[in-house]
Amino acid sequence: MYLHVDGSCKGNPGEGGVGVVIKDKQGKAVSHIKKYLGSVTNNIAEYQALIVGLQQAQRLGAKEVDVCLDSELVVNQVNGVYRVRDAKLKTLEGEVKKQLGHFASWVIRYIPREENREADRLAREAVRDKVDQVVAGPHG
Repeated sequence: MYLHVDGSCKGNPGEGGVGVVIKDKQGKAVSHIKKYLGSVTNNIAEYQALIVGLQQAQRLGAKEVDVCLDSELVVNQVNGVYRVRDAKLKTLEGEVKKQLGHFASWVIRYIPREENREADRLAREAVRDKVDQVVAGPHG
């Protein structure tokens, strides 16, 4: 499955939200998620988006995941390029690694923000509307 995930914050720290778009191998959207987080930092929102996306992919029965996000920090920390020094991020990174262990194979890669617009929109809507919502299918 293909996952596009994004975390959003109004301020840093500030009110945060998560946006996730999951597509099947044919590129058809199978799930959209918006999740309001309350007060968090931007990096925490990005990690939470990744965790929420991986959990949903697992619920949908994915064996392999290809995850795209526009946070170079999170991508490089999860891929072992950067060390994680912050204690809260270290805990979240551990949770990500735990979730990744449920998949036969996985890839986490950086994409430019312009290529992550749909997940970004969902994350911003979660903050604006203070909503938690999982929608199956192409509409979100």
